[in-house]
Amino acid sequence: MKSVKNHLSLVIALLSILFSMQVFFIVDRAIDAYKITLSKNYSVIAVSKKELSSDEFKKINNIISNIKEISPDSVIKRLSSDMKSTNVELLKLTLPKFYKLSLEYYPSPAEVKKLRDDLLENSSITKVEDFSHNHDTVYKLLLLFKNVVSLFSIVVLIVTVLLIFKELRIWQYKHNERMSIMGLFGAALWLRSAVLFRLSIVDALIASIVSIGAFVYLSSYPWIIEQFRSIGIEVVIFNPIDDSLVIIGVAMSISIVLASLIVLGHKEEA
Repeated sequence: MKSVKNHLSLVIALLSILFSMQVFFIVDRAIDAYKITLSKNYSVIAVSKKELSSDEFKKINNIISNIKEISPDSVIKRLSSDMKSTNVELLKLTLPKFYKLSLEYYPSPAEVKKLRDDLLENSSITKVEDFSHNHDTVYKLLLLFKNVVSLFSIVVLIVTVLLIFKELRIWQYKHNERMSIMGLFGAALWLRSAVLFRLSIVDALIASIVSIGAFVYLSSYPWIIEQFRSIGIEVVIFNPIDDSLVIIGVAMSISIVLASLIVLGHKEEA
């Protein structure tokens, strides 16, 4: 029981960091996936005096991925109820061309403005409708959500690192007498501190295994998958290889670095 208590506080602290980090990754992936969905629904309307090809539009700005000409038939149909067919055909020839521009990805407000400016620099294009008000609102909401999650993760990281540092310091006090005796017999610093590093590495491994197991389970949990599907996106909640390596690497790095700082700051009793 005493051994479990010795490990529990550090394992819980490491779990807090690893969970916060993985949640940040999930939110980041969810926002990227949502941007892709938004980019499929978001488009810019351009009005041109003459017909422009898809290649001509793509040369204007490389963010443009696809072009679709909007047929004016529905508008003409409403206007031409009392018009002769010859006049209708004449009206078709005099109308400008309307194009719906799809984009490679969901752009930032600055990219939307640049796209608009680039399009209007073309002498054939007379008007651009980029729906900037709605776009800016959605983009800022996404950015705000990501910033809040980032800030929360940073706060958790700082507080937890301080807790881990304090816990390692307690371990050092517990083993201080034994380390001092070993020092009197000429044992090297790394040998005297071996127990501290061993405890740090073991707890980092325990926290990593628990985190990986938890996220593997959550990644296949139907309720969570359904929540993402309900907003029209599919997100990789946990990548078994990449995310596992990151979790183990972060847990090991934090534990070893903090243990090293305590060992280097240790002063032998006079």
